[in-house]
Amino acid sequence: MTKYRRGLPQLRGHLFLTDDGIETNLMFHDAFDLPFFAAFHLLRNREGRDAIVRYYERFIAIARAHDLGFILESPTWRASSDWGEKLGYTRDGIGVINLLNLRARHESAHTPIVISGCVGPRGDGYDPGIDGYDPGIMVTTEEATVYHAHQIGVFAEAGADMVTGMTITNATEAIGIVRAARTAGMPVVISFTLETDGRLPTGQPLSEAIREVDTATEGAPAYYMLNCAHPTHFEHALYMAYAPMHRGAATPNSTRHPTWTMATLPNSGRNTPRSAGVSSESTWSAAVAARTIAISSGSATRAKRRPRERSHHAGF
Repeated sequence: MTKYRRGLPQLRGHLFLTDDGIETNLMFHDAFDLPFFAAFHLLRNREGRDAIVRYYERFIAIARAHDLGFILESPTWRASSDWGEKLGYTRDGIGVINLLNLRARHESAHTPIVISGCVGPRGDGYDPGIDGYDPGIMVTTEEATVYHAHQIGVFAEAGADMVTGMTITNATEAIGIVRAARTAGMPVVISFTLETDGRLPTGQPLSEAIREVDTATEGAPAYYMLNCAHPTHFEHALYMAYAPMHRGAATPNSTRHPTWTMATLPNSGRNTPRSAGVSSESTWSAAVAARTIAISSGSATRAKRRPRERSHHAGF
C-alpha cells in the first residue's frame, strides 16, 4: 500500500539520498549482462533479484547511518512496452519488483523511504542515432501521454508513492509523462539529462524546458532533477534554471564526456572504467528536494533555504 503519495517527505526539508545508477553498477561492478541497459530483465531469476536487493541495501545502509531519507527508485527505466518488446516481453508481462518489503525491513523514523516508479524515455536516452535522443525524432505530448500511461498505471496499482521520469531528453516527452502521472493520481518528478554545454540534447536551455513543462502542466511536477550529467556540465545551467524552479535535485552519476560516448565505453568486467564517473560506495550524491543542490564526496550538505513562490509545487 502506498504510504507517501499524499505527502512526499522530501518536500518537508529533510535531506534524502538517491542511488547512483543501478544499470551501470550491475554491469561494471557485478558483471551482469544487461541487454538494452535493462535492469528489470534481472528480475526473472533469483540471482538477479538478489543482486538488485544488495544494490539497494548498500545505499539504504548509508542513509540510515547518516539519518537521511532514501528514494527507492524501481529498476524499471527500460521496462516500458517498446523496450520490453525488444526483450521478448508482452506489455502486460512486464511487472514491477515488490519494493514494499525492502521498505518494511529498513525504514525508520529518521530514514523515511519513498518508493518511486522509474520511467525512462521511449527512445534510447544515450545514443544520438536512436529514437528519443536525436532531437529530430520526438514523440508528441499526446503520444507520450498514451505511451507512458500503462507503466505509470502499473506503478499506481502496485503502491508506489511517486513517479520519476529519468534521463528525459526533451520537454515534449516530459509533458506527456507528467500528464499521464496526474491522470493516475501520482506525484511526479522530471529528471532531465544535459549535454556538455548544459543544454538538453534538443539544444533547449534547462530553464526554458522547465518553464515549458510547468506552463503546459500548471506547475504539476513536485520538483525537477538532473541525472547522467556531470556536475561541471550543469553548474552554470542550474544558476539560470533556479529562478523558474525553486525546487530541484540531482543524481550527477556521469562522465565528463558527451552523453553519446557512454554507448562506446568498454566493459572491463567488475572494474568500472575511470571515464564512466560511477560513484563508489564511499562517494555518493545527496539530492535535496525543494532546495538548491548540495553535493559532496562521502557526506551530505544541507543547501541554503530559499522561499518558494508557489505552494502547489509541493505535490498533489
